[in-house]
Amino acid sequence: MSHKAEQLASTIRDAVQDVIDRGLQDPRVSGLVTVTNVRVPQDLSVAVISVSVMPEDREKLALHGLESASSFLRREVGRRVRVRSLPRFQFKIDKSLKRQAAVLAAINKASDELREQDAARPPATDQPRTTEPMAETDPVDSDRADFDRADFDRADPDREGPSA
Repeated sequence: MSHKAEQLASTIRDAVQDVIDRGLQDPRVSGLVTVTNVRVPQDLSVAVISVSVMPEDREKLALHGLESASSFLRREVGRRVRVRSLPRFQFKIDKSLKRQAAVLAAINKASDELREQDAARPPATDQPRTTEPMAETDPVDSDRADFDRADFDRADPDREGPSA
């Protein structure tokens, strides 16, 4: 989509949502109607307006109402949008929000089930052992079992001093 088409699509989306929010006289357009996306091709001839309707059982009825009111919507949007030629409006139902809501509901349900399983599970008896802190030792006073001064002197023949 070109920059001009993107700008026009964004402006149409905002204007159509504003007109729908103010209310249409058509009783078929009821419930929560949200403009989710507007696509305008390069030739700017048609604006495909995707809408989401809640509750779901009113989708078809609301879509028919929007299609019937498309000339009114186009006229109202034309008053808000300054373009030489406003594209023709075409409406379609957007199911992506409902799919997202269904996925989120499934995730929440699975998460709740896992929490319930964890709560019902008895606590584990094999707790990991904690290590007790080591006693602090002074390196000067420590007993160096394998160290003998004579061994040290023999190991370094170049060292000056008494040899054993």
